[in-house]
Amino acid sequence: MLPSENRLRRRQDFATAVKRGRRAGRPLLVVHLRRADEQAEPGGGYSDSHPHDAEGTPSARAGFVVSKAVGPAVVRNLVKRRLRHLVRERMSRLPAGSLIVVRALPPAATASYPDLAHDLDAALKRLLRTDPASEAGSGPTGSGR
Repeated sequence: MLPSENRLRRRQDFATAVKRGRRAGRPLLVVHLRRADEQAEPGGGYSDSHPHDAEGTPSARAGFVVSKAVGPAVVRNLVKRRLRHLVRERMSRLPAGSLIVVRALPPAATASYPDLAHDLDAALKRLLRTDPASEAGSGPTGSGR
């Protein structure tokens, strides 16, 4: 289980991560990451609505999207539990104040735990590159979108 301060709950926070964050797609999942240091809005953007701001530096927060396309409720919950556990182990790698949304794709229903871990690690590695300009410079040759 993710600690309370590491959970995304509000629709606005999910939308911020998905619409304004960077995306890395893999065969089993898509990861959206919105770093706190990428704020372009005056006043700090979403951080003013974070319920735990009084504690100082906000921690990274994660949310999960597992649609009915993945399978019936039992399968969706299994995938969500696996992803939650995998993300919990990797929270220390995420910048403080960042938002991450992990969206499971239908093949995740039959994927093994190590396969999900591999795809999550690959997506995070791509998203956590320190120089976003280096990815933009790779253009059509390096982007797989």
